[in-house]
Amino acid sequence: MSASLRFTRSFTAEPVHIDELGHVNNSVWVQWIQDLATAHWDAAAQPADHAQFFWVVIRHEIDYRGNIAVGESAVGTTYIPDPPKGAKSLRVVEFTDEAGKPLVTARTTWAMLDRETGRLARVRPEVLAPFQLSETQ
Repeated sequence: MSASLRFTRSFTAEPVHIDELGHVNNSVWVQWIQDLATAHWDAAAQPADHAQFFWVVIRHEIDYRGNIAVGESAVGTTYIPDPPKGAKSLRVVEFTDEAGKPLVTARTTWAMLDRETGRLARVRPEVLAPFQLSETQ
């Protein structure tokens, strides 16, 4: 299988993101994980696939290694490391601080559904092809 293209986006902690410990709340990290994955799909998916399918999270596995405070930024990077399995696809998300120190890493499993029927849809290789590097790249 080809290597996966990486998608990156920056997130800045606002006062609403901060918990009583003075840093970004864990629930915000989960939202940012979902926002990053959705932005990747929106940016890379073929228009026909985007129109026909949508994704739902079925599992998050998250490791919290660090955090940021209000006004600080985290860089989120995501990629799809493996071929899909049926209707499921694994996604890796990594957040680092501005100095590159790891903050949060996640392995999230998503299921693809058909928009018209709302039923699970097998992820065909061509649906994930825009997220992969070809052998010539």
